[in-house]
Amino acid sequence: MAEQQGSILKIRDLNVYYGQSHALQGVDLTLDHGVLSVVGRNGMGKTTLCKAIMGLQGVAAGSISFDGQSLVGKQPAEIARTGIGYVPQGRRLWPSLTVDEHLKLVARKTGAWTIERIYATFPRLAERKSNGGGQLSGGEQQMLAISRALLLNPKLLVMDEPTEGLAPVIVNQVTEMLIRLGQEGDIHVLVIEQNIGVATSVSEKVAIMVNGRINRVMDANQLAADRDLQQALLGVGRHAHDETPVADVPSASTPAQPVADTHPSSAERIYLSNPAIPTRWSQAVPVRVIEGAARTVTRTGSINATTALAPLSAAIRSSTAQSGTSRILVAGTLDTKGAELRFIRDTLKAYNLNLQLVDLSTSGKPSGADIPPHAIAAFHPRGAAGVFTGDRGTAVAGMTEAFERWMTAQNDIDGIISAGGSGATALATPAMRALSVGIPKVMISTVASGDVEKYVGPSDIMMLHSVADVQGINSITREVLGNGANAIGGMIKARQSRPASIESDKPAVGLTMFGVTTPCIQQVVADLDADFDCLVFHATGVGGRSMEKLMDSGMLSAVIDLTTTEICDMMMGGVFPANEDRFGASIRAGRPYIGGCGALDMVNFGPPETVPEHYRGRLFYEHNPQVTLMRTTPEENSRMGRWIGERLNQMSGPVRFYLPEGGVSMLDAAGMPFHNPQANAALFDALEETVLQTTNRQLIRLPHNINDAEFTAQVVTAFRGFYPTKILKTSGAK
Repeated sequence: MAEQQGSILKIRDLNVYYGQSHALQGVDLTLDHGVLSVVGRNGMGKTTLCKAIMGLQGVAAGSISFDGQSLVGKQPAEIARTGIGYVPQGRRLWPSLTVDEHLKLVARKTGAWTIERIYATFPRLAERKSNGGGQLSGGEQQMLAISRALLLNPKLLVMDEPTEGLAPVIVNQVTEMLIRLGQEGDIHVLVIEQNIGVATSVSEKVAIMVNGRINRVMDANQLAADRDLQQALLGVGRHAHDETPVADVPSASTPAQPVADTHPSSAERIYLSNPAIPTRWSQAVPVRVIEGAARTVTRTGSINATTALAPLSAAIRSSTAQSGTSRILVAGTLDTKGAELRFIRDTLKAYNLNLQLVDLSTSGKPSGADIPPHAIAAFHPRGAAGVFTGDRGTAVAGMTEAFERWMTAQNDIDGIISAGGSGATALATPAMRALSVGIPKVMISTVASGDVEKYVGPSDIMMLHSVADVQGINSITREVLGNGANAIGGMIKARQSRPASIESDKPAVGLTMFGVTTPCIQQVVADLDADFDCLVFHATGVGGRSMEKLMDSGMLSAVIDLTTTEICDMMMGGVFPANEDRFGASIRAGRPYIGGCGALDMVNFGPPETVPEHYRGRLFYEHNPQVTLMRTTPEENSRMGRWIGERLNQMSGPVRFYLPEGGVSMLDAAGMPFHNPQANAALFDALEETVLQTTNRQLIRLPHNINDAEFTAQVVTAFRGFYPTKILKTSGAK
């Protein structure tokens, strides 16, 4: 590999020994700038490379230079002072020191990374700042280890397996942080990683380590897209347990031929001559260990996993289900939370429900669940091999995806409850979100007292704080788990006994509203309420997503999307943002869409002191002590108009999008603080320049404020033209 002037890290012909074992054999590696990922199987020398860089392992020959300085022979403390931060495998925290004390030990008075920025980047650490290192979950400990290194404000950050054993939600946070570091350019990163998805996401180039050498450095996109190459070089891909050697990578593990199980299903017992990935120092494996490590997998071949599992799922349902009743799931990782989940199930037995225990464990331990792990894992796109990878991080991510896909395929679930820490919460809640709104969903979690939006999303999951850790049955967990079980039991019984007359036979219509568009939406509801079931969604980011989730699930017949303000926050960094899929449900539905520019004059922030510095000097309005509104500018409105217009162009159904020239909110009315005809004109002009108007897709200018009666009357007339009540009632849409 050619050296380049100004490279932050250069390693040349590096050799390291452990006694007589040659661990690193002439390693050559260059990090010019940004992020470089190093991947490889276990035992290939990746951690040894990190230790050699940090002076924790002696170097027999070769050179390591950082920013032009030689590191060979220096003590670890000297190396750290040159500007290198280290996140070691295993975290290495002090159990007795609190989160805040850990951070204060290393915080510098100057530098971009401060304790306040750490808490903003990892809000969970802020919530746990008074807890000791030994009281943190694995994900929280990894956040703290990373934060401790960042507070040194290093020029180079060396990270050894930063996502190992983390829940998917935490893996995503770490991945996003690494991408941001690479984009900002202040800190360069050498990241050792076994998770191929993470390694290829954060770095443009990936170095592959094989038997103590850098085998090759290749484009990250090429590696990410080539499953066969991943399998050949790293033993991962379609079957992570297979060891497919390349010419210069001798394999010490050869899978034995599968021994057919005696059961008539597609499950097979798999025996590996090396249950653990071997290294050059591995000893012979005793037969009893091989037999004990044998596992059951579901062979799907070329058959779709969902189709292949259908007989098994049917058998499970028929063996446990009561005739004519739906199922109630008690789901979680029985290998670590078995006592707690069974306590919930036993409490629910008093309600005479059809209960099923679902095991989401990835350890491969025997399961006494009604629905065992392999039955869920078979729903992964790559089958059970996509879940039982031998690596906890990828296994949990795989089980999360498999459980969500499994849940989507079910049509007889009447409720679900789960319990656990941050990992279990991230594992169970995506599947809960796949269920329709109204089906009871309870998550008893250690993280339920913090920011739970990433778990709940647009769904109606009930989050119950566990207070104490979900670890054993004691005086606290007995009360909290019991309350959760009785809560979902009561909800289910109430739904089952609800009189049919309570159900509305009116077509459901979703409407978006903000405080400053309330008179408009209230008038629309009053005009339609006799014939339609009007569901109003507060446009606070999650409100729009909730409406679109119901639209996607077929629970809404139509939408009157007059308050599209979430686009402001998405594009300008406010606190109530939409996501990039805003308007996506209407695009996919192909039905008539009625929308408008409601509250596109404002970006939402928290208290005044939380407004980003680069917005100082703008026009603000204090909505309340916790919400500060910022008036959008003509340039910002022009950008929003183009973005919205491009989304409207993708809609195949009739479109009527209203432009209220008299103001898009209460605050934008004549004489009010945000009244700015020039800014509104920029918005309307950008929409008209972008939208491909036809008889089917129209922008409609009205000389009224959005809250005027004349405006709402026109909207209602257009809506009734698209949706005559009698047509909706006979179509059965709801």
